[in-house]
Amino acid sequence: MEVMMSDYHVPVMLQPCIDGLNINPKGTYVDVTYGGGGHSRAILEKLDEDGTLLVFDQDADAVKNRIDDKRLHFCEANFRYLENFCSYHGVGQLDGLLADLGVSSHHLNEKGRGFSFRFGEAELDMRMNTDADTTAKNILNTYEQPRLAKIFRSYGELDKASPMANAVVSYRKVRPIETTEDLEASLSKFINDRTKNKTLAKIYQAIRIEVNAEITTLEQMLEQATNLLKPEGRLVVMSYHSLEDRLVKNLIQTGNTDGDRQPDHFGNLPKVYRAISRKPIMATSDEIAANPRARSAKLRIAERL
Repeated sequence: MEVMMSDYHVPVMLQPCIDGLNINPKGTYVDVTYGGGGHSRAILEKLDEDGTLLVFDQDADAVKNRIDDKRLHFCEANFRYLENFCSYHGVGQLDGLLADLGVSSHHLNEKGRGFSFRFGEAELDMRMNTDADTTAKNILNTYEQPRLAKIFRSYGELDKASPMANAVVSYRKVRPIETTEDLEASLSKFINDRTKNKTLAKIYQAIRIEVNAEITTLEQMLEQATNLLKPEGRLVVMSYHSLEDRLVKNLIQTGNTDGDRQPDHFGNLPKVYRAISRKPIMATSDEIAANPRARSAKLRIAERL
């Protein structure tokens, strides 16, 4: 059955994203997180026949939402290959790039993908690209304790990362961790009714980020975007947790995702971006009520200098 955009993913802060791109009808734009095509449709509506839109998505389900438009070039790949595909399609510089990061509502609602702890017997997969080798199940059953602890601490920002990793290792000695129910059982002593959802959300976030190498690929994409954006080109990025937002904020403030202020030979700090939104734009209360995913969204917009 074809997966339509309304069933796949409802874009968060659609109009602020489109406004942030400040679209030139004849310009060249990239949507690196195509998903259901909601943002891309809105961009195409602003482009004339000379405009160009490259879109990226590595999820086979997203291909089913592909828009039939000669101005759109679909790149069935991870956005870490941004420069490669821009070169392949003869794109030099960009007028704007949009990224709506994080996991989509489609992924969360697909029981078989294992992205959500709402489904007790779901297999622990969590791959954005279903052809990739590493799954959540692989990680939980093969990673040594120190590596698991680092993932929980760095990507989930969990205070009890080390004892949680110990619990996972102990549990898998008795039986493999294969389903969402197994994972919750392995960490049961760290979960209580009052904080259950928050704790599980952090655990799932940590594992998902590791499965998909999300932080590394985001760093690579942002670096390439900086190389590709033309002067006055717009960078529009929506993030859903502090790790992503920190990288974007660092890039806008310092020109690199590490946040290192690197002076030139004269001791001056080069300006790479001008922040259009000095503080992140947040969703309205009405949008959050209609789409709970919007609650954690932070939108940052910057102009390439």
